[in-house]
Amino acid sequence: QYFSHDVGVLLGASYYIGDLNSSHFAMSQPALGVFYRFNYSYRVSFMAGFNYGSIQGDDSQSNNPDQLERNLNFKTNIMELSARTEFNFWEYRTGHNKYVFAPYIFLGLGAFHFDPQGHLGNQWISLRDLSTEGQKTPLNPTQKKYLLTQFCIPFGIGFKLTVSNQIGIGIEWGPRKTFTDYLDDVSGKYVDPGKLAIYKGGTAAVLSNTSKKPGAIADDIGKLRGNPGTKDWYFYYGLVISFKLKAKPKECARAF
Repeated sequence: QYFSHDVGVLLGASYYIGDLNSSHFAMSQPALGVFYRFNYSYRVSFMAGFNYGSIQGDDSQSNNPDQLERNLNFKTNIMELSARTEFNFWEYRTGHNKYVFAPYIFLGLGAFHFDPQGHLGNQWISLRDLSTEGQKTPLNPTQKKYLLTQFCIPFGIGFKLTVSNQIGIGIEWGPRKTFTDYLDDVSGKYVDPGKLAIYKGGTAAVLSNTSKKPGAIADDIGKLRGNPGTKDWYFYYGLVISFKLKAKPKECARAF
């Protein structure tokens, strides 16, 4: 049985798909990851890793007239811990002169932390506790506040290539299936900003509806602010560099 171990880094970027962005790779931000991988065979590996990146969305950057009118924005850092299984379509081994490259797929389970912020003046303000859609206030009493740490399902595709006895490189693209529609703090309906100001303060009222259309703030009450029928996604992609760990030499059997 063939076994090997390696450690490595992901040097790449992250982005999101949700209510404030529908285009892949749009508004990508720098991201970094580190990982440990146990290669069970030439085809199957198990990996644990940590990724750090950021995502953002801004209606003002959209070509959609409805988004331009809505004029919401957000950003958040994403910190992710995950474990996954990789499957190489072809046999692969770092440093081998025959099994030098392979495309692969992966699937796993992860947990991530986020904290969406909205831009107001020259400040970025955390949105979750402002209940911008009236969560846990008399305006929307049945809607719970979303959790800032949640589970995700990472999966994706990649390509790996050995470049020396100890070093491999590759490229990878990995969507993250989430179970929340609040990566961007946008999902449900507009609430009355005047009443929201009573329960959560003036900042909450302002950030709940940042439309610049005359009369929109009063007219929007009760209308959809986002699309509650879909969940948000985030993605990591980039260059993967791995370093094969040297195996400990086996002890020779003693003769008695």
